Amino acid sequence: MSDKSKKETATADPEIAALEQTVAKLREVAAHTSLDVEEEVTGLTTKLNRMKRGLVENRSAWDRIKLARHPGRPHTLDLVAAMASDHVELKGDRSLLDDAAVAGGFATIQGRAVLFVGHQKGHDTKENLARNFGMPNPEGIRKGLRLMKLAEKFRLPVVTFLDTAGAFPGLSFEERGGAEAIGRNIREMATLSVPIVVCVIGEGGSGGALAFGAGDRILMLENAYYSVISPEGCAAILHRDEAKKPGVVEQVAEKMKLTAKDLLALGVVDEIVPEPPEGAHKDPAATAASLSVAILRALGDLSELAPDALRQRRYAKFRAMGVLA
Repeated sequence: MSDKSKKETATADPEIAALEQTVAKLREVAAHTSLDVEEEVTGLTTKLNRMKRGLVENRSAWDRIKLARHPGRPHTLDLVAAMASDHVELKGDRSLLDDAAVAGGFATIQGRAVLFVGHQKGHDTKENLARNFGMPNPEGIRKGLRLMKLAEKFRLPVVTFLDTAGAFPGLSFEERGGAEAIGRNIREMATLSVPIVVCVIGEGGSGGALAFGAGDRILMLENAYYSVISPEGCAAILHRDEAKKPGVVEQVAEKMKLTAKDLLALGVVDEIVPEPPEGAHKDPAATAASLSVAILRALGDLSELAPDALRQRRYAKFRAMGVLA
């Protein structure tokens, strides 16, 4: 069994996995014998689908966070490759270096040209080290802004993908003006004259995510999360040593209201994009297909608006967040 298969088996629901194996064995028996097992397969498949729906509906915030962090979860370049007929990556911030934690470039999704920018994690230790675990340095944040300005020049819509635990938490980040880079990105995105669709695809952590998060339409995969701080960090601040006790971080995660369902209710995101029942890692192609439909629908709506109207609506959208009725 491959490392990826072992990881997936370890995180799958055991009862669902056992039922899937039973259905697979019955179908194999039917294929090699004259036995009619269609009725049994249909009954077990119905039960399996019911269990999967229940799993999705009853999934806790912490369970969703674990899925958002799953090592097999598709990242920016995986999703772009799956949904685009062609794409080309552009590199460098034209000042210092290329930050591999941020990927961006041109892509064509069902005939519509877009510019994409997103955090890029790795799928193994070597790639994660090369990409700094998807935690951008100032150069990556500035690279993203350079590309978004290029999109504005060519009148192309921007699609961003948020998938980071946060910006790189090192001294070098502050020494090279990381906080200023995040603030500048938010300011410039607020005034961009082309449509911006933001997709929260995994971890949407802190300023590293906000640097690419000021858009006209915010989509969120159903097992992603979006928060100013991680549950572990929040628990450490609020509970100090108590945070190490079993269940404390899980309780904090529930109270933080960081899931797609919570954020839709709060008006922070505009649409929840469905994933396969056991998570995006189970079927990345289906996840990409669902996300591309949502992106194209959003771009279809936004393309009707003039630049001034886009900016005004974007401003009003973020000003309204946090307002209590």
